Amino acid sequence: MNTGKTIFFDMDGTLLDTEKYYHKYWILAAKECGYTMTREMALSLRSLGRPYAPERINNWYQDENAYHTIRDKRIEMMEQALSQDGITLKTYAKETLAELKNRGHHLAITTATGPERTEAYLQEVGLYPYFDSIVCATMVEHGKPAPDIYLYACEQLKVRPEDAYVVEDAPNGILAGYRAGCHVIMVPDLTQPDEELDKLLYRKVENLKELLEIF
Repeated sequence: MNTGKTIFFDMDGTLLDTEKYYHKYWILAAKECGYTMTREMALSLRSLGRPYAPERINNWYQDENAYHTIRDKRIEMMEQALSQDGITLKTYAKETLAELKNRGHHLAITTATGPERTEAYLQEVGLYPYFDSIVCATMVEHGKPAPDIYLYACEQLKVRPEDAYVVEDAPNGILAGYRAGCHVIMVPDLTQPDEELDKLLYRKVENLKELLEIF
């Protein structure tokens, strides 16, 4: 009997060291487009999906075009930077995924990034073969922090939310996994959990390798 667990992984900031680029280029793109975005504002956008990100950004600037204007510039600037720097993995990412797969666990990606870019990134860094499924926020009505992406992922992989595990780095993703009823494990990237977020966690690990002690 296969006793493998179902584990959902966020991509940016959890497996790929790309969240720092989103943070940097949201701020720089906003400036380029004539808006001011603080570090805290940019951090709040991590894993924030539709319709929440457009609503938040447009509301900040009282401009219904702000989101698409800034986002388009952010994508342009970030893609240029990544093409120069290359995409790097978070520490122990490949080794951990390989061992989890070897132990018979079922792995899936659950990300706010669109399908084409997600597949391209995973192929580039050699992680694509480890995943049974890729689920993107564009496939559901509401992105993170709503639970839709995790409920949909559970449906696709035929697992009950209470039997699934979510590995995330940012508050919006953690909220999404918790609201879906999954066990949420945090691997902090740009920030540590505050007291309220910490209460939602099944576990917190300092790096991906520590997941092997759980699974």
